[in-house]
Amino acid sequence: MSTELASLDDLGTPPLDLPPDLPSPADNIPMATPLSSPMSPPAQAEAGNGHRASFSQSDFPSPDQTAILASLSRGQKAAIIVRVLLADGADLPISDFPEDLQHSLTRSMGSLKSITQETMVAVVEEFISEIDNVGMFFPGGLDGALKILENSLSPSMVTRLRREAGGVFYGDPWEKIVDLPTEILLDAMRNESIEVCAVMLSKLDVSRAAELLGLIPGARARRIAYAVSLTKSVTPEAVRRIGISLAQQLNNQPPVAFDDDPVDRVGAILNFSQSRRRDEVLDGLEQDDSDFAARVRKAIFTFANIPQRIYEGDMPKIIRGLDQADLVTALGYARQTGEEAAVDYIMQNMSKRLAASLNEEIGERGEVGEADGEAAQAKVVAMVRRLESTGEISLRMDDA
Repeated sequence: MSTELASLDDLGTPPLDLPPDLPSPADNIPMATPLSSPMSPPAQAEAGNGHRASFSQSDFPSPDQTAILASLSRGQKAAIIVRVLLADGADLPISDFPEDLQHSLTRSMGSLKSITQETMVAVVEEFISEIDNVGMFFPGGLDGALKILENSLSPSMVTRLRREAGGVFYGDPWEKIVDLPTEILLDAMRNESIEVCAVMLSKLDVSRAAELLGLIPGARARRIAYAVSLTKSVTPEAVRRIGISLAQQLNNQPPVAFDDDPVDRVGAILNFSQSRRRDEVLDGLEQDDSDFAARVRKAIFTFANIPQRIYEGDMPKIIRGLDQADLVTALGYARQTGEEAAVDYIMQNMSKRLAASLNEEIGERGEVGEADGEAAQAKVVAMVRRLESTGEISLRMDDA
């Protein structure tokens, strides 16, 4: 807000009703203390030293002005400031305030009918004076403090403080929910009721909602999609309560010992296991938990997956990072074990001269032992994973 009070005359604010106990315009309240008024000793000293003295109504509050300010509650003063700002075209994020504060502000504004120009100026000057004296703002409340300190506190302390916060939310709880990682939202979608999932899906942007829906088993996904059609009559208050409940639950997750998802950890282990052992483990997982086994299969990347998961343009980057002897061994072993599709795909995405050279070396090397072959293919897989982790290549999604 501009501190030039002369601009307030041009705001064009309509008259507001004045409570009975406030002065009327006829009281002729002075707008500001004239320069001929007696100066305080510090002001006299400043003026005597050749400095220009500057005065405002807040420097020399008149008894009438003091009476005006004393007759208004802080809520009414806040309502006047908000009214002035809105009349000046300010975009105030009042909806981000706690609901009890929004309610109090509205009631305070409703208690006023009209005020004099002098009253408005007195309130604005007091507000400007208070703002000028503020050295630093703090977020207010435990929830706001956590936003600032979360990355500096231990995970266990963050969890403890979130519980103590007791679900006090400033603004829209859905703003926190929609920014959570996909795996957390997916876990909620698997465990919450169909109706809650429908509301959650409706609050996400379309691409994020489609991503989550694609990760949910078909039958449950269809039920959630149908439930979205029934959300037309859900009230904003009900959506907010659902959001607060979900935010409390999702924010109160206990600290975990492992950063990676269990699916990723099992997949990474099986990536470097012998193929026979890997197949045995996957068959066992299929019997114990078919959903978990299916997700692990998608997380696994093996030498045989190269044609389905590697883009043609990325193959030269992978080949350049490998020792040629390891590549010869891996390709030779792949031919022995019937993985011709992977061999052909790799050969097709290199120079013809290099392909001919590798074919010659594979023939000269002869039969490859299982241990050597598995180790060489593991090095190829490790190179793929390393390049993927650094962002140099990306993998196709395996829809199988």
